[in-house]
Amino acid sequence: MKIKRREFLIEASRAAIIGPVLTATAVSTAVAPSLASEEAVDAPLPKGGTSRFAQINGIGLHYVSAGSGPVVILLHGWPQTWFAWRETMERLSPRFTVIAPDLRGVGLSEKTPTGYDKRTIAADICALITHVAGSRAHVVGHDMGGKAAYMLAHLHPERIEKLVLVDCLIPGTENMDALRGGAWHYGFHMAPDIPEMLTKGREREYIATQIRAWSYRKDAVAEASIWEFARHYASPGGMTAGFNYYRALRDDAELAASFEGRRLDMPVLAIGGRQGVGTKLADALRKQAGNLTSVIAEDSGHFVAEEAPDFFCDQVERFLVP
Repeated sequence: MKIKRREFLIEASRAAIIGPVLTATAVSTAVAPSLASEEAVDAPLPKGGTSRFAQINGIGLHYVSAGSGPVVILLHGWPQTWFAWRETMERLSPRFTVIAPDLRGVGLSEKTPTGYDKRTIAADICALITHVAGSRAHVVGHDMGGKAAYMLAHLHPERIEKLVLVDCLIPGTENMDALRGGAWHYGFHMAPDIPEMLTKGREREYIATQIRAWSYRKDAVAEASIWEFARHYASPGGMTAGFNYYRALRDDAELAASFEGRRLDMPVLAIGGRQGVGTKLADALRKQAGNLTSVIAEDSGHFVAEEAPDFFCDQVERFLVP
């Protein structure tokens, strides 16, 4: 019997997307409490860490600080919060002052109706560097945080000592065409209203499914971390803020295109997961960064800091130490 194309696509979509979500739901209800019961629990800080708030660039920004020494700013991606860096902070804090903010709209930072383009996020981080370091800092960015760090390096190069970009794609180089090997989630996240409607009440399941799909080591991002991320994204406006980082990608690509022919003079380290972006990040940076170091975490997907923590921390520390 001949199957109609529309029916085939619907069934394929259900199998690829809804199936894993339902599986994640079944697992999560057996091993973890509800999001509502988690909301009153404070996330454990890294050893010696403090939680702080600052009014910068017109918003209230939350960040966690630990350690002493040269300042290193750690910028998380989607669907994470500052908590993604907790173990990294404990590893690096003996030699550095590590600062991990919740990006605008995420975690305990202020949710704003606009400002999720990476030019604005870069301005937030520029102001944070002034607040915590006075003038300059090392900057490490993963995923959306990496895109913002890239913008910061071009727009405010005087603020960055050394730049580390982790398994992210330069704005404008993302493959959003699912029919040609691109990732389907770009279009879904960028659509107005629809992703909020379809993930409402299922935030934890959706986030868990995405994290597992993008990981090579499927157990590297702990269940406790996923619950910590999800309780914030499930708060009022949380998922919208997260999706707005994707909705701003068109504007981000236009800004990145305007950097054509410009150079990044600071030392740059590109870290890719072999099963993540691989060499694509370094390839995109090679014409811009005259002092570029590129490394690949072989047994890692997108979440290199969690999937290959020893490799990641060793590479970052070796690069940042004079």
